[in-house]
Amino acid sequence: MEANFKQSHWRETAIRLLAVVAASLIFAINLKSFVQTGDLFPGGFSGVTRLIQRSALKYAGVELPYGPINLLLNAVPAFIGWKMIGKRFTLYSCLAIVLTSVFTDLMPSLPITEDILLICVFGGIINGFAASLCLLTRVSAGGTDFIAIALAERKNVDAWNYILCGNVVILAIAGLLFGWDRALYSIIFQFTTTQVIRLMDPDGRRATLFIVTGRESAGGVCAQIQDTRHTATLIEGVGLYNGEPCVMIYSVVAYSQIRSLTRKVRQADPHAFVNVIRTDKLAGNFYRSPRD
Repeated sequence: MEANFKQSHWRETAIRLLAVVAASLIFAINLKSFVQTGDLFPGGFSGVTRLIQRSALKYAGVELPYGPINLLLNAVPAFIGWKMIGKRFTLYSCLAIVLTSVFTDLMPSLPITEDILLICVFGGIINGFAASLCLLTRVSAGGTDFIAIALAERKNVDAWNYILCGNVVILAIAGLLFGWDRALYSIIFQFTTTQVIRLMDPDGRRATLFIVTGRESAGGVCAQIQDTRHTATLIEGVGLYNGEPCVMIYSVVAYSQIRSLTRKVRQADPHAFVNVIRTDKLAGNFYRSPRD
């Protein structure tokens, strides 16, 4: 038993480290290809870093490295993550920040296309995919991700759109300093990134389950739901098709749990009727798997 636990722990650690390295490399490639070629400001602390670099180059003629600025700006969000989310989560996230900074400074420019609209859309998709790759393995890319995840866990708030609004403020400053065309294109880039993250973030989506089953099978179905750390409400009813008494079980679970949970419910009652509804907003207690 202990050997299996250790093996599972090392496998999880290896997956998280691999995801951090891959995401950091993707971030760096995206910054040195799409972002740099399009002269965009990607939002978040990466955008602030780019803003500082461009300001120093334009107004002081000094070319600043990406890494030290990015690391310095992420110090406060990392502290928030350490206090409010978890130590291991923050350490993995800090590793992602460091690797992204190092890869970005070491990597040469990699222009792929000069079409600014393609740069905004596909650069945003790639950026969102890299951030989602971190989130899927319970890591973050740092910066505003720390704040969004902390708000989600403490206040049960989907904070990604609020982060997008904060990024618009940063881009407005960039527009005042360097022209509105690049700032407006950067908003397209950041909007695309945010929507990809919202689509792929496993903890950002929830689903409502309505399960109709027999009274004798209700206990087994509820046990499968409780294994997910969620609970349920039972409503007594009568099936109009056959006139027999039945139970409707109501529950809200994470969207990522739907497939496995539906399979287990069908194992408990092969005749169960399962209706899955997307849940856009939720108030009240809802269990979130710890990221640490």
